[in-house]
Amino acid sequence: MLGPGLQGLTRGEAGQHADNILAVVGNTPLVRLRKALDGVPFRLYAKLEALNPGGSIKDRPAHLIVSEAIERGEIDSGTTVVEASSGNMGIGLAQVCAYHGLRFVCVVDTRTTHQNVQVMRAYGANVDLVAEPDPETGDLLQAKLNRVRQLVETVPNSFWPNQYANLGNSRSHHRTMSEVLCQAGGRVDYLFCATSTCGTLRGCSEYVREHGLSTRIVAVDAVGSVIFGGRSCARRLPGHGTARTPELHDPGLADRFVQVTDLDCVVGCRRLVRDEAILAGASSGGVLMGVDAFRHEIAPDSVCVMIFPDRGERYLDTVFSDEWVGEHFGESHLDALSYPSLAAG
Repeated sequence: MLGPGLQGLTRGEAGQHADNILAVVGNTPLVRLRKALDGVPFRLYAKLEALNPGGSIKDRPAHLIVSEAIERGEIDSGTTVVEASSGNMGIGLAQVCAYHGLRFVCVVDTRTTHQNVQVMRAYGANVDLVAEPDPETGDLLQAKLNRVRQLVETVPNSFWPNQYANLGNSRSHHRTMSEVLCQAGGRVDYLFCATSTCGTLRGCSEYVREHGLSTRIVAVDAVGSVIFGGRSCARRLPGHGTARTPELHDPGLADRFVQVTDLDCVVGCRRLVRDEAILAGASSGGVLMGVDAFRHEIAPDSVCVMIFPDRGERYLDTVFSDEWVGEHFGESHLDALSYPSLAAG
């Protein structure tokens, strides 16, 4: 039997409790950062989406898309949900499907971390691995989407959320922007968010424009991503940027954009945990370094908010591994990335 549709509950209300795990999706905290970027004349905040129950910002669209499909009758108790994901959306959908008693198949590729695969399987998901890129484009994402379409055509009563095109993805982030605005006291001058499906970017941008806000939206994209017209090339860290332009993208969504490298993401993540005790994922480090690159264009006393999409535990074998960093970027970077206690030793 499918679970009931639920509204989120504001955390910390005395005498209140959540009816189930999906009720606590959203209402993530906004935290001021004081040390990660030295000497900036503006107020810098991070919205910690890692504190969603599934560990990432993708809990929001996963919950909304499935809930709306249930309400429309597109999903019933016998439906199989099928989606392509590098990790976070797969985990978010695995959690939602587990609650509703639905079968879930996640199509992943060889860049998906072992830990993310294990988390999805712990929720009961079936993981379908694509090992070879699409022969026409040479891209793993396209190969995954091809596999999703094949499964949807052959698996009876299947449902594809299609996170790259589903407007439920972007609509879920109207609430994200509403929360940010409320938590920041009604004023946000700059919002920095990572891009991949463009759901967060589109949803926050739509909210800003629909409410006549002066907030400037700065998209942080990966070098090697094509979203803002760049040339596609290999990226070591999945989930940030994309090799194809998402259907949710529109050229006018961002006021500005900056691009960051994989190494920028590593540096940003390690700076966050070293200086702010925030163990955040790769794209969060990239967002921090995006602000750093943009800092001279931010007016003094501005309120600047960053959205941090996920948690760092999912990157212990990459971003936070000295062996991995040394192998992919060179040993010379390790001294600069050391934690103070290790450097002192």
